[in-house]
Amino acid sequence: MKITKIEKKKRLYLLEIDQKESLYVTEDTIVKYMLTKGMTIDKKQLEDIKIFAQFSHGKNLALYYISFKQRTEKEVKDYLFKHDINPHIIPKIITNLKKDHWIDDYKLLESLAQQNLNSGDKGAYVLKQKWQQKGCDKQVIDDILIQFDFSEVAMKVAEKLLRKYQGKLPAKALKDKLTQSLINKGFSFQESKLAINQLELEPDEETEQALLYKEIDKQYNKFSKKYNGYELKQRLTQSLARKGYDFDAIASALREYL
Repeated sequence: MKITKIEKKKRLYLLEIDQKESLYVTEDTIVKYMLTKGMTIDKKQLEDIKIFAQFSHGKNLALYYISFKQRTEKEVKDYLFKHDINPHIIPKIITNLKKDHWIDDYKLLESLAQQNLNSGDKGAYVLKQKWQQKGCDKQVIDDILIQFDFSEVAMKVAEKLLRKYQGKLPAKALKDKLTQSLINKGFSFQESKLAINQLELEPDEETEQALLYKEIDKQYNKFSKKYNGYELKQRLTQSLARKGYDFDAIASALREYL
């Protein structure tokens, strides 16, 4: 078999064999096998060239993908598969990239955890879930997360949430809201509790009362269309209690309101 054409096509080269068969190869393939027009090759050499061309092309694609930001091993695998790299060659590419430290899930997760500590707002549970979705090994994730203390992040998030909700909810509802919000962001119940205990959550009686009467107006307009008397009072009491208002405060307000 003879190479009858070598033609550059953007990032790849078109290799023509006996004016019949053609394939695309990388520049590294040209250099490695010292390919030239008119060169004679046998079937074994052609097969080697095809395999290396796929490996080289796949590695170049992976390096291009990684150049934008660090990627997990699974993300790179998925990217190569999506770009039609031979599934049998992908493991070899991954091994090569890991050997040269282009892929290192441990260091990547360590860096992401540190970034979250410095400027993020997630707890360990959410980070673990996100990293597992990226295909990272559970043991690697656990080894990383155990090194970090998320209590300061929880505190920063709690303070931000307090600024958002303070004056809009009664004390009990506010505390519940903060706790649930922190848990939703991946902090443990204990981390959430410790962060909230450090906040100044002393109820302001005037604010609480204003909020209560505002809520009574809203709920009264809703329930008075269907209920009256004792049943209306019960509906209002239950609804207000669910929203975190104190039973004694509700009873007192309703005596004046109804």
